[in-house]
Amino acid sequence: MSFIERQLQTAVKNITCWANKNGFIISNQKTSCVHFCKIRGIHPHPKIFLKDTPIPVVSEAKFLGILFDEKLTFKPHILNLKQKCVKTLNLLKILSNTSWGADFQSLLKICMVYGSASKSALQILDPVHHLGLRFASGAFRTSPVCTSFAEFHVYNLDGRRFLLNIILE
Repeated sequence: MSFIERQLQTAVKNITCWANKNGFIISNQKTSCVHFCKIRGIHPHPKIFLKDTPIPVVSEAKFLGILFDEKLTFKPHILNLKQKCVKTLNLLKILSNTSWGADFQSLLKICMVYGSASKSALQILDPVHHLGLRFASGAFRTSPVCTSFAEFHVYNLDGRRFLLNIILE
């Protein structure tokens, strides 16, 4: 671990020198370190310093809108995403009013849900997708979701991710 600490400390010093030379300021309060490691058990975290101040080691950090956890499971990101989606579904509930709401195709476009992580973590989003599909179609809350998929020609999230992977390859 000491070799890795020395390499990281050298990299931090080089970044700090470059930032100072180019007019950037690196904030100690906004800087954190995540030790990505899949090794089980207790092992030491690296001790890295920024301007003689230790950089705190945290279990998860947000970078470009994505929450990275130390095991790279993306579960905290998925849980955060689910919470945001549930809040957003309140808007869909209002938009899906049967007397004055938007049409089915418009509501489906609103219901696009993000996904890329482990299968178990992604399954957390399925109930949100099902609820959104029920709102968009006007189906009862207790109606089976598999019939909604077939009736409205919509794939489940796992199927949609599979198709997107095929398209992107």
